[in-house]
Amino acid sequence: MSTAYTAFRAARDDLLEHGSDYDTTVRTFRWPDVGQTFSWAIDWFDSIGRGNPARALWIVEEDGSEATYTFDEMVTRSDKLAAHLRELGVGKGDPVLLMLGNQVELWDSMLALMKIGAVISPTTVALGTADLMDRVTRARATAIIVNPVDAGKLAELPGSILRMAIGPVPAEVAAGQVFHDILPAQERTDAPPCAVVTAAGDPVLYYFTSGTTKKPKLVEHTQVSYPVGHLSTMFWLGVRPGDVHLTISSPGWAKHAWSLFFAPWIAEATVFVYNYSRFDAMALMAQMRRAGVTTFCAPPTVWRMLIQADLSGGAGVLREAIGAGEPLNPEVIDQVKKHWGVTIRDGFGQTETTCLIGNSPGQRVVIGSMGRPMPGVPIVLIDAATGEPITSATGEGEICLDLSRRPLNLMTGYLDDPDQSASVTAGGYYHTGDVASRDEDGYITYVGRTDDVFKSSDFKVSPFEVESVLLEHPAVAEAAVVPAPDPVRLAVPKAYVMLAAGWEPNEETAFQILKYAREHLAPFLRVRRIEFGELPKTISGKIRRVQLRAEEDRRDAEGAVPATEYRDDQFPALKG
Repeated sequence: MSTAYTAFRAARDDLLEHGSDYDTTVRTFRWPDVGQTFSWAIDWFDSIGRGNPARALWIVEEDGSEATYTFDEMVTRSDKLAAHLRELGVGKGDPVLLMLGNQVELWDSMLALMKIGAVISPTTVALGTADLMDRVTRARATAIIVNPVDAGKLAELPGSILRMAIGPVPAEVAAGQVFHDILPAQERTDAPPCAVVTAAGDPVLYYFTSGTTKKPKLVEHTQVSYPVGHLSTMFWLGVRPGDVHLTISSPGWAKHAWSLFFAPWIAEATVFVYNYSRFDAMALMAQMRRAGVTTFCAPPTVWRMLIQADLSGGAGVLREAIGAGEPLNPEVIDQVKKHWGVTIRDGFGQTETTCLIGNSPGQRVVIGSMGRPMPGVPIVLIDAATGEPITSATGEGEICLDLSRRPLNLMTGYLDDPDQSASVTAGGYYHTGDVASRDEDGYITYVGRTDDVFKSSDFKVSPFEVESVLLEHPAVAEAAVVPAPDPVRLAVPKAYVMLAAGWEPNEETAFQILKYAREHLAPFLRVRRIEFGELPKTISGKIRRVQLRAEEDRRDAEGAVPATEYRDDQFPALKG
């Protein structure tokens, strides 16, 4: 075994063995020194996988069909694909867009591209032609891998880009393009282990952010920042050898790599995938029980839909329940605890990082808190007024990383954007753009994006805090709170609400929600206006509050009051 493997395994085993003792783990953990050269796919995955009959990947389709692949099979499959890709001309350092769904070829491709030293740029299949063109250009892609059904989206790409598909592309879809079918790679009999050497600092991933507030940024990660950095994610998820791990996430987003690639395979667990065309809470829970899912991670949207279903069937052998993507509201945690007997543990991280803050297994969970800093992660809160770290035990400020103790799990920077890279690392700190508070025990509670927090009558309003209360009302399935311009208070909290099943978007419903908010929120946080409808989201599922804020500003400038908006002052019982 390589020295890189030995160092990496020692760090992993230390987290698995001592992880329940948070204080000791944080005090003693050190990021492993894997040396000057490193390839996670070769040094780690091949080492644990070759000859290993344990199940690595389990994919179940909506129609009930399924397929499983052992660690050894995944090693062999990726070796074959790596050899095939090199013959097609894909080489070390070549950026390759990977535009696939939750199918075995996605995992094959991730491993194979890492093995040949290419740079992977995962991309959602939801992209249209224009967005795809933008990503190809900005990532400087020399090749792309797609399913035949998406081949038509590539018609406007430069002809010099190597086009590869999972299966033959019909002539009418190809529209004159030349595609190479890479499915036959698995028929090869000659697939020697790949031996491409990559430096630890070489790029391995180009990830586009979700773009909740502005144009998506292009994040560069090295051979260690994600592959080794996800030790923190494994620790937070609580996934262990032999577990069956399920995460609800779409390919193309960093969370997919977090929890459906690196973290579970670092732990030597099974990645379980359930593919569906339309979310069905009851069907998902049935699959979880049938498959014996032990660790489950889902975004708040999924958790909110689950608690509206019948949870009485239980969660089977589920040991760990995790929320990620956006902060999870306390009401959801309470409902799952009541019915399943497990506490959803929240966490925090970004595309630019691995898990930074979390409620790790075995620790006391403070409901509403994201938890405490992960081992090896130097979290500081920066005071907005002074720009200096908050040195007291408690306080509120922007979540930042101390770059004098730069953690291994931080990106290199934003590709071809030195100004943005310099901006987020100004003053010797990496700035996440997220505001949080810290209590006397070190637990960190999310307040909001620096862009989202606003003032009303000189009081600071955290949209997340208000939304958490609104979600306690049975009529509210999802909510987004933004400032609505007001001549007296400068701005007032306005809630855009997506209603739960069985509730009508009418005056009575608006009254009931506004009344509930009045009774459960401080006066300065009180929701003054409400509007029903679907919430705008990024294609990764995050609510775009920036779009709602812009809409409020536009309406104010035009003096427009939408007929679908209800205000508290129109209800006599709510005046005063």
